Parts: sequence; C-alpha cells; structure tokens
Amino acid sequence: MELAELGTREKAVLALERRSFAGPGAKERAIREELGLAPVRYYQLLNALLDDERALAHDPVTVNRLRRVRESHRENR
Repeated sequence: MELAELGTREKAVLALERRSFAGPGAKERAIREELGLAPVRYYQLLNALLDDERALAHDPVTVNRLRRVRESHRENR
C-alpha cells in the first residue's frame, strides 16, 4: 500500500526545521510569519510528523535527527 504524500503545510514544517536561526525568537517569528501558526501549534504538528512514516520517507535526515533529540529529552526528564 502506497502512503499518501505529505501536504503543503507538513512539508513547510519540515523545511523550516532544516534551517538554522540566528538569535532568540527568530524561529518563532518565522513560524508565525511564514506558516501563520502559533508556535505551540507548530510544535504539536511537528511532534505528530515525527511519528508519521510519510514524513520519514519525505525527509529521513531531518526526521531521524528530531526523533533522536526528542528521545534524549524524554530520557533526561
């Protein structure tokens, strides 16, 4: 069974995660201005994407990196 492709918003979230940001607040500003999302909603979407096989197929490097970060945060609680 073939997986449906990610939507435009999901691809934009992953693309934003590939970028680096200079200075505090720069990423949150980009989230609001470029995606029209509140940062809390953005991170909810991102967290769901990390468990989505379509996201892994679309951008395995970014998804695997973020999965490792998320797992290390969970272990350090």
